[in-house]
Amino acid sequence: MLTGTRREILKKSAAGFGLLGLRSLLAAESAATSPLAPKAPIFAPRAKRVIFLFMHGGPSSIDTFDPKPRLIVDHGKPVPFKRGLTFGEDGVKGLMKSPWEFKQYGQSGIPVSELFPNIATCVDDLCVVRSMVGDGVDHGAALLQLHTGVFSFRRPSMGSWILQGLGTENQNLPGFITIKPTLGHGGQNNWSSSFLAGEYQGTPIGSSDMKIEEIEKEPMPWLLPKGLTAENQRFELDMIQKMNRRHSEQNAHDPDLEARIGAMELAFRMQVEAPEAFDLSKETEATRKLYALDSETTRDFGWQCLLARRLSERGVRFVQCSHSYKWDQHTELVKLHTRNAAEVDKPIAGLLKDLKSRDLLRDTLVIWGAEFGRTPWAQGSDGRDHNPYGYTMWMAGGGVKPGFIYGATDDFGYHAVENRMHIHDLHATILALLGLDHLKLTHRYAGRDFRLTDVAGEVAKGVFA
Repeated sequence: MLTGTRREILKKSAAGFGLLGLRSLLAAESAATSPLAPKAPIFAPRAKRVIFLFMHGGPSSIDTFDPKPRLIVDHGKPVPFKRGLTFGEDGVKGLMKSPWEFKQYGQSGIPVSELFPNIATCVDDLCVVRSMVGDGVDHGAALLQLHTGVFSFRRPSMGSWILQGLGTENQNLPGFITIKPTLGHGGQNNWSSSFLAGEYQGTPIGSSDMKIEEIEKEPMPWLLPKGLTAENQRFELDMIQKMNRRHSEQNAHDPDLEARIGAMELAFRMQVEAPEAFDLSKETEATRKLYALDSETTRDFGWQCLLARRLSERGVRFVQCSHSYKWDQHTELVKLHTRNAAEVDKPIAGLLKDLKSRDLLRDTLVIWGAEFGRTPWAQGSDGRDHNPYGYTMWMAGGGVKPGFIYGATDDFGYHAVENRMHIHDLHATILALLGLDHLKLTHRYAGRDFRLTDVAGEVAKGVFA
């Protein structure tokens, strides 16, 4: 990453103002022909961009945003209903009440457990969807379905479909960035563009097993100039691209090669803007404290959330932050859910408040959730099993109803029984908020038309403000 004063940076890159002008011309020329060029939505959008806060592993809805008084009454009793397919059938015990108390917050009076005291202060901005439904009982299948719409095949991810439909507002940064993604449970398939253009794939920043100090040194190691001046880089790139294009033409415009050509051009353009976008040192002390960067407990996810805001305000269309892989509490629910919530509570509240103060929440759709929830019965002595049949996600900003609860689960928090929102419906709704029709956002591949919502999906207009 280039460092130093502006004059030093220009000197080191052998840029000068003439080359900056050349880069502007190159960027404009590339933007006009790029698959990432901005595209008009089908109808008036409520949101322009998405920040997805992914809680990998599956937080328990009945311990966070969906209180169930019935479980207090029936604590310890046998499960009185038919169970769906479970991940750990041998460990099924009696019903288990939440170890945490719930209180109502804000003018909306939405209940939030004591696990999230800071997010609770933002409850009047949340649209809490308590009726999510998925099909995957194991993490691998559930992650793929959440991110791509299907759980058994390699398909384009949600961020990739959004880029195909809308392009991106900044040609000098990737349109889809995933911060510290997990390399397990599908790995890169969760941010792949699959059979869509390679330019639509997600750009990973580090991985879940890396410390942020490592990532900050080289957030995009392939971006470094490796000792070449900018003029030499441009000359080298032009020669390589000339050979690439000739080869592509001889091979019926091979999509993988076309994607590499686009990626190399983007990498060259990014050298001016990316270092500044990733430089969090320019943020005020008050902002850094808002995101809880002053605590070791919260610094990791706070860094992700602040980076997401910086990327979003610079025109990146889809940013994902991953708290991974921590929420899978088959045992030690109290200990580990408490720890996990403490790591993300302040940063998420800081993000919502910061977006709102900058008037970005209005057209930024923030989504919080995971691949599934957890069961109302105990697994072992103090854990909960996977539950894809009725769980909670929430949205904020981006044209959704603030201070609103959508849908409901049964008295035990196991099945969605009111306004069920399948993952296909969630995807259709997200696309609609962005001004896209999920039925028309299609791509023909291998003799059939594909879309993010497969052959299903209904827009949940009840969440629209």
